[in-house]
Amino acid sequence: LEDGCYNDWSLDTFVAKKILEVERIPRFSHSMVLEGGSIHVDGEGTCLTTEECLLNKNRNPHLSKNQIEDDLKAYLGITKVIWLPRGLYGDDDTNGHIDNMCCFVRPGVVLLSWTDDKTDPQYERSEEAYSLLSSVTDAKGRKIEVIKLHVPDPLYMTEKEAAGVFQDDEAKPRLPGTRLAASYVNFYIANSGIIAPQFGDKKWDDEAIRVLSKAFPHHEPCIVALTTAVSVD
Repeated sequence: LEDGCYNDWSLDTFVAKKILEVERIPRFSHSMVLEGGSIHVDGEGTCLTTEECLLNKNRNPHLSKNQIEDDLKAYLGITKVIWLPRGLYGDDDTNGHIDNMCCFVRPGVVLLSWTDDKTDPQYERSEEAYSLLSSVTDAKGRKIEVIKLHVPDPLYMTEKEAAGVFQDDEAKPRLPGTRLAASYVNFYIANSGIIAPQFGDKKWDDEAIRVLSKAFPHHEPCIVALTTAVSVD
């Protein structure tokens, strides 16, 4: 594996193909390596992603940044790509997926993983993302409103958690003491609710509920206890 964390799951690509066949939905195949968590769209022509992820040599080394952007526009129907430099600190599993760092609340408004702690390595990443988002417009020419969503205090993999992760010789080792990529931004939007993680950090768990409730006034936040999952997702 090239900077990878998992064994080769190439056969997984056949699952989507089979589902589309069963549902008789048109399929547009493409050879680009592109996980769902590596992009986020607003439904009005704008796509968020990170250079750390999509330009990583373990995905599409044969494609330039411009070529990747052109393909995203052609296949997603978008007209503008906003490239954040990096994803969440410690998100080595995904090489900086956007879905742990920043997401759309609605067109023109995003939630950004944030920390006020200038000694935290995440601060530099959040600050550079905030600066970029504050200086660009979306596909419709709107300035982007950035809502800061504070990350929990640093969490680290325990010996028990590390021992519970199946690994083979090719996968990246999961070691006790490894910082986990914990973020409240990676939530799920249901019809009338928001399913978000909690990390046993009362201060920031409560703050996440407050921010999400305000950002999604017509949805009820539901937080789910989550620790180990952030290390193996």
